[in-house]
Amino acid sequence: MRGATILKASDDKTCQLNEHTLMTFCGEAGDTVQFAEYIQANIQLYSMRNDGDLSPSAVANFVRHELATSLRSRNPYQVNLLLGGVDPLSGTPSLYWLDYLAALAPVPYAAHGYAMYYCLSILDKHHHPDISFEQGLKLLHMCTDELKRRLPIDFKGVLVKVITKDGVREVEYDNDRLIKSA
Repeated sequence: MRGATILKASDDKTCQLNEHTLMTFCGEAGDTVQFAEYIQANIQLYSMRNDGDLSPSAVANFVRHELATSLRSRNPYQVNLLLGGVDPLSGTPSLYWLDYLAALAPVPYAAHGYAMYYCLSILDKHHHPDISFEQGLKLLHMCTDELKRRLPIDFKGVLVKVITKDGVREVEYDNDRLIKSA
């Protein structure tokens, strides 16, 4: 029987693919890191050869193609991904959900791993298309509070990265904040 385990609490499961695109991953430990590094190297190679970055939509479709190709090989990657970014030309943000079967879907919000079982209902109820950065952080606090209350493992916290038209940056987040009782 397998269950939720934490191998390393300080592990960063994100990979910056270019200046405006970030990928998060979960799945089998070896597959996730190897696949993320492979995708990152290929996106950087494309940027060097063509003297320009791919849009988040183009990156998502490239990643989907690589997952589909690996699915038809003898050693498919067991990795689920969230890919977000801001198109440098139009300035429009986008978020994509990809699973290990190479399904690609644009989504307004997402969670993956065990957190999705607790967070998606909160996101369904409180997310709206015109959400501000401050409202988004408040929504994130609601999700992490729920994880602290209900997740059957010791919740270690989250690493918060924000993607804007200016690039990807890490945001300080108080993981030690006390939660209010339900």
